Amino acid sequence: MFGSVLIANRGEIAMRVARACRELGVRSVAVYSTEDRDSAVVRYADEAVHIGPGPAKRSYLNIAAIVEAAKQRGVDAVHPGYGFLSEDPDFAEACEKDGLVFIGPPPDVIARLGDKVAARESMHRAGLPLLPGSLGPVGSVDEAREVAARTGFPVMIKAAAGGGGRGIRVATDPASFLQAYTAATNEAQTLFGDARVYIERYLASARHVEVQILGDAYGDCVHLGVRECSVQRRHQKLLEESPAPGLGRETIARMGEYAVAGALAAGYVGAGTFEFLVDPDDQVSFMEVNCRIQVEHPVTELVTGIDLVQEQLRIADGEPLRFRQEQISNRGVALECRINAEDPDRSFVPTAGRLDEFVLPGGPFVRVDTHGYPGYRMPAIYDPLLAKVLSWAPTREQAIARMDRALEEFRATGPGVRTTAGFLRRVLADEEFRSGSYDTGLVARLIGDTTA
Repeated sequence: MFGSVLIANRGEIAMRVARACRELGVRSVAVYSTEDRDSAVVRYADEAVHIGPGPAKRSYLNIAAIVEAAKQRGVDAVHPGYGFLSEDPDFAEACEKDGLVFIGPPPDVIARLGDKVAARESMHRAGLPLLPGSLGPVGSVDEAREVAARTGFPVMIKAAAGGGGRGIRVATDPASFLQAYTAATNEAQTLFGDARVYIERYLASARHVEVQILGDAYGDCVHLGVRECSVQRRHQKLLEESPAPGLGRETIARMGEYAVAGALAAGYVGAGTFEFLVDPDDQVSFMEVNCRIQVEHPVTELVTGIDLVQEQLRIADGEPLRFRQEQISNRGVALECRINAEDPDRSFVPTAGRLDEFVLPGGPFVRVDTHGYPGYRMPAIYDPLLAKVLSWAPTREQAIARMDRALEEFRATGPGVRTTAGFLRRVLADEEFRSGSYDTGLVARLIGDTTA
């Protein structure tokens, strides 16, 4: 096992990786910006290195600064967490060039799967089902119109280099197409420096279900079941659960087979997630691959008993997978609620500030991943995720009751600080959610916002 690992991230995922390192006897080295000098991981890690000022472009997105910090501290490997540089093939390549193990897929795999168009083409060749639309990027607005007409409205115009729910627009009919196309291409260019887009049929009542996979460097790959991720606002996930309620065993098994086939075809190494859309008839369509650990990975950990971050470290260190597909089983039901420092009553505007009170829930089978603590000041310039509250129980009904109790206990207050904890209790109480028959339109219907 590695002697030391640099954690190229911040917040709760940095703490998560540091804890995994501690349990494996691996020295952890945190990096931090000036804004994060008082962060929990700076206190917890075995060592911490200042890499720049607050803005992410000058710190957490500064490849040169992070690689230099790793070289100065003599670490063996770099864990990118999620977000920031986690799916940047240039960062993975820079690490490798300087003799550092990048804890994730090879750079060429990240580049190929990170491009949504290339990923669609690759998965199509591997036999995965796709939504109707353009297999490759559209070359002009006229070509895009033709593809949309052939596909049938409504359609989504999606950035080829997109991710995290950004660079996506929906056109409900031909009259709205030009505006949606222009907005999608402009956003794609602004956010990703790549204006290419592709067309895909939009399923208004689809479910967003994903499959967790682990692959090693010796050609072996397994899936760890599915996660339901349909509780979303503007393509941003708010609550996840495993297994997906009401999804048939055959459908779950088929999705697992698709994910493994796609991963093997791509030469995938490490932890990754294959995301699918499932229509009301349980027809499955491939959506994208996330070449990193996911925010919601603890949901899978609770139902499988497998520490995904530790498995990432073992695989990156050259170990083969420690289990076969038939040895993996899912037990009970797990839920995860993302607690963001946002005000649901003001269109979820971020509410950064000092946490005067920070009380975490406890009790049996409740887990909280967080970087918060009493007195901590949430920076305004980073993602507003404050904590992830998880519950596990033998049945879904019990898991929901346990989560509701945990959210009731959660306290995070301070000048101007608001969180999504109360709103998530509304979701848990909603009859559509409790029935398990919800889709990605649940939150929009709950708050009466068609743009959500």
